[in-house]
Amino acid sequence: MSIIIRGGTVVTADETKLADVYCEGGIIKAVGQNLEVPSDAEVIDACGQYVMPGGIDPHTHMQLPFMGTVATEDFYTGTAAGLAGGTTMIIDFVIPDPQQRLMDAYRQWREWSEKACSDYSFHVAVTWWDDTVHKDMGTLVRDEGVNSFKHFMAYKNAIMADDEIMYNSFTRSLELGAIVTAHAENGEMVYQLQKKLIEAGITGPEGHPLSRPPAAEGEAANRAIRIAEVIGIPLYLVHVSTKDALDEITRARGEGQRVFGEALAGHLLIDDSVYRHPDFETAAAHVMSPPFRSKEHQAALWKGLQSGNLQTTATDHCCFCADQKAAGKDDFTLIPNGTAGVEDRMTALWTHGVNTGKLTPQEFVAVTSANTAKIFNIYPRKGTVQVGADADIVVWDAEATKVISKKTHHQNIDFNIFEGMEVKGLPSHTVSGGRHVYADGELRAERATGSYIKRPAFQPIFRALEKKAAASVPTPVNRGG
Repeated sequence: MSIIIRGGTVVTADETKLADVYCEGGIIKAVGQNLEVPSDAEVIDACGQYVMPGGIDPHTHMQLPFMGTVATEDFYTGTAAGLAGGTTMIIDFVIPDPQQRLMDAYRQWREWSEKACSDYSFHVAVTWWDDTVHKDMGTLVRDEGVNSFKHFMAYKNAIMADDEIMYNSFTRSLELGAIVTAHAENGEMVYQLQKKLIEAGITGPEGHPLSRPPAAEGEAANRAIRIAEVIGIPLYLVHVSTKDALDEITRARGEGQRVFGEALAGHLLIDDSVYRHPDFETAAAHVMSPPFRSKEHQAALWKGLQSGNLQTTATDHCCFCADQKAAGKDDFTLIPNGTAGVEDRMTALWTHGVNTGKLTPQEFVAVTSANTAKIFNIYPRKGTVQVGADADIVVWDAEATKVISKKTHHQNIDFNIFEGMEVKGLPSHTVSGGRHVYADGELRAERATGSYIKRPAFQPIFRALEKKAAASVPTPVNRGG
């Protein structure tokens, strides 16, 4: 199978140029003008359009068992929706139950993910600690191509990682050459505030953001950063939603620490007024953690992307329908946390980023694919349009328009947080693994055609960091006996 994309403007994070792109066997074989290709190659006309690397969403939760229910989006429907929006790879999360072997959980997620129709990979969460966790982390890095471990600093009495777990896991990750990631919210503070609000009679969705104030995120971000600083390991903070957390990242990066930050499309574009909507279903549909914030935080996040202190964008795509959200009708703490977005991230960010002048097209590529590929060590296989890279490509029509709606989206959920948003800039074609999977509104995704992507460890860099951390530990003083 071969494809020639003709007449477009190739945009990567590094350059913009007029060029054709020839793909064969799932790989980009040539980029240039007047390419000679086989006569039977499928032709995609990209005249007047951009040709960019397919998006990588580094934060999704397909088919996630959570809060007594299971997310409605599975790995087929979720990756298909992503392809319709120009996203050609996701990095999902294996989340073991407390006391569950990491490898057992990983095998379960690998089984669920076999139906995916785009490429995918996994972060693995560390939710408890003993010698088996230490061992399984090694197996995951060496044999399974997992190079990132997740730590939930929230969700007390469930999957929360306390400081001891984080210290042990960060230390082990450094030994293995894996990066650590963290969901930064002070779980104890959230737990206590939830109890206080319920006792005060605040039981509706409006209680959700009140129980998770910006300071709770800022404190946890600082704590994770400081633990990483002591151990000497790079840290990636997921779904940064507040100026508080961004300020901690900015400070740390200014001091030379390797700290990375991720912004969700939803946090950039939706504010906390949604939780005060008079209709329970509408308010509950927006319940996710961290919650949507006030507009001042949104403005700060955009500046974080522009300055480079936030490097990636994601969705935290985790779908729960109205009947599932209804579990918290009388107690907001029981509303399953999660919203969708994998299909709409690219076009929403183009509309509100590139079209407003906040981002250039090259910066758009950086924050939707290239930076993720670099941080998680799959660049230049992913995240660029160059010879030898995987043929994951989106042809982008900057003039195309639509109105986002649950009635027309491909996501398996009965609500869209971007409902009614008028967007300009859409994928006209998506190529995934060399397959033409989306063409002018027609989704051609096929079940079980995606591949699991192994991500190599960062051994050379991490060895240097480990030596630096060891050198900072003071030598014991011999005071005699």
